[in-house]
Amino acid sequence: MRILTLLLTILAMPTLAQAQVVGQNTKPASEGGGVYTLSTSTKLVIEAVNVKDKQGKSITGLTAKDFNVTEDGVTQKVSFAEYQELPTKPDPPEKTKAPENVTVFNRLAVTQIAAETPGSVKYKNRRLISLYFDLTAMPPDDKLRALRAAEKFIRTQMTSADLVSIMRYGGSSVDVLQDFTADHDRLLSIIETLIVGENQQSEDISSDSAAADTGAAFGQDSGEFNLFNTDRQLSALQTAAKMLGRLSEKKVLIYFASGLTLHGVDNQAQLHATIDDAIRSGVSFWPIDARGLVAQAPLGDATQGSPGNTAMYNGTAAFAVTTRLQQSQDTLFALAGDTGGKALLDYNDLALGIVQAQQNVSSYYILGYYTTNPALDGRFRKIKISVNQELAANLDYRQGYYAGKVFAKFTTADKERQLEDALMLGDPVTDLTIAMEINYFQLNRAEYFVPIVVKIPGRELALAKKGGAQHTLIDFILEVKDEVGNNATVQNLRDNVNIKLSDATANELAKRPIEYETGFTLLPGKYTMKFLARDDETGRMGTFQTTFIIPNLNKELKRVPISSVVLSGQRIALTDAIYNAEKAKERAKQDAVNPLVLNGQKLIPSVTRTFSKSRDLFVYLQAYQPGITEPHPLMAFVSFYQQQTKVFETQPMQVTSGMTNSLKTMPLRFDIGLASLAPGEYICQVTVLDPTGQKSSFWETPITLVP
Repeated sequence: MRILTLLLTILAMPTLAQAQVVGQNTKPASEGGGVYTLSTSTKLVIEAVNVKDKQGKSITGLTAKDFNVTEDGVTQKVSFAEYQELPTKPDPPEKTKAPENVTVFNRLAVTQIAAETPGSVKYKNRRLISLYFDLTAMPPDDKLRALRAAEKFIRTQMTSADLVSIMRYGGSSVDVLQDFTADHDRLLSIIETLIVGENQQSEDISSDSAAADTGAAFGQDSGEFNLFNTDRQLSALQTAAKMLGRLSEKKVLIYFASGLTLHGVDNQAQLHATIDDAIRSGVSFWPIDARGLVAQAPLGDATQGSPGNTAMYNGTAAFAVTTRLQQSQDTLFALAGDTGGKALLDYNDLALGIVQAQQNVSSYYILGYYTTNPALDGRFRKIKISVNQELAANLDYRQGYYAGKVFAKFTTADKERQLEDALMLGDPVTDLTIAMEINYFQLNRAEYFVPIVVKIPGRELALAKKGGAQHTLIDFILEVKDEVGNNATVQNLRDNVNIKLSDATANELAKRPIEYETGFTLLPGKYTMKFLARDDETGRMGTFQTTFIIPNLNKELKRVPISSVVLSGQRIALTDAIYNAEKAKERAKQDAVNPLVLNGQKLIPSVTRTFSKSRDLFVYLQAYQPGITEPHPLMAFVSFYQQQTKVFETQPMQVTSGMTNSLKTMPLRFDIGLASLAPGEYICQVTVLDPTGQKSSFWETPITLVP
């Protein structure tokens, strides 16, 4: 990855409504208006309790008065108790069964787990089973085996009480492919589409004594990358558990994977966070090892090369193979044991694992109470439930839960997990207002420089100063995925900037937006970009997600190949940035590549396309003439239209020389005074003509002029 610039500046621009905004905060009540707000909150705790007699049969007919609940030794008032009656035997086959209507979809739709109304039970007398396929942790053979097991369960072993949802993790986000439903045809169609479709998977790389000798030169240990991959797999499970936590019933998550290996103690924090959220959400993990019963060769099979060292002869390699398998199953066992589930290991009938989870969730009671401890301190709350003494009953329930946390009590690990969870969520987080502009400029016949500009309202950072902080820390995460190449990640960025807030700076931030800029190189193609920003002082987060195309200008034969067009109302000196992540020498090198930098001045893209009449409008673009010895002279001009009427046009500008590169790049710069135009909305059109080649190109966008 080539990150070229990291620049943060305060913009002297009108703070109007922004285009390309994902979300915007609600304006607070005006200060000093005599308006006072009193807010209260309560925390509803849901517990699922199995109540059985000495013969193992469920006891029915109990009410809220029959249960006694304490939390950390303090008696709690049970608000409601509802009985869920669930059969465990499959329905008898129909005499005249309708033929299956299974369809293979061209593209699977992504939905969400529908939440219930607070204090109510959405799926009464229903067993909720979620099938979760971790495609990053299964090779093709194991993936097919897992999907076939799911098909078998849906066809022959579902009961009338079962509702099934389907989730998929492909390395980028947790996708809910189907909410809870009993529609067999719909479920089978999704499973069949997963079987037919292709998905990107991560390579399971080991660095122990049994690892293949690739003969490569010494470099960065690939095991270091697996450390983060394991965290992402656990974080994805955590996200799935939170999604299911929107429902108060018992939930069973069937986790299909080919093992999951922890790397020492480095993944323990994420493992505990995943288990804690599962317990808090009432979700039990039922992992199924999709490898089944395997007999591994002592020195590895034909899928890898020979270890090629002394470990082959002293038994170390054979021991490493066995240990690797055992460790990958230990994590599955821990996930199940700590959440009330059971792992299916070393068994070829994978559908048995789903049936075991199904039979485990028999009839039970749902209890609800409003806790008397409202503290959001993240601590464990121990729960004890009993029934009246005259009832001889055995109770099975979770022994406690972890309270929620306010952002001020987050640890560093908590903050990192919060960003990872937000990156995987399909729904945007809109606490922060974010606007973004993406441009592209051709560097050579293969690569394009893609600068992005992000604007965030400065008033969000000024709040941290009012809270007593002398600085504010902003966290950024960016991920770019190739939509054509199996949704693979091609660029990513993890950055943070620490801004010192003096009184003068805080006053400026309260009135104007700030801009964060970065850039990277991409090949032509269609991409999806997701950007997250978080104010580390207040905890506010915002996301921006968009799809964009980098065209292949080498194939442009009918028109003049041009870059994207940058509109700006301001140039600033590079020294005016309030934060810059690059060192002086590195910054000078990167500025030489950035086409928006000229003579120590940087062109600030508008993003919002809103300009003041009191400032000039700067227009910048590049034209390319590859494959010729001498570039043709080009003519260019800018026109403004209002209600399909031309109201202003610049004088044609002739460009006869360009850069000394293979593309014959010709920069086009305009400096346009706007004082003669009336405020309002216009269409700005840029025209580039090649009289010699008899070609032309046109580009236009709506803009707004303000006084």
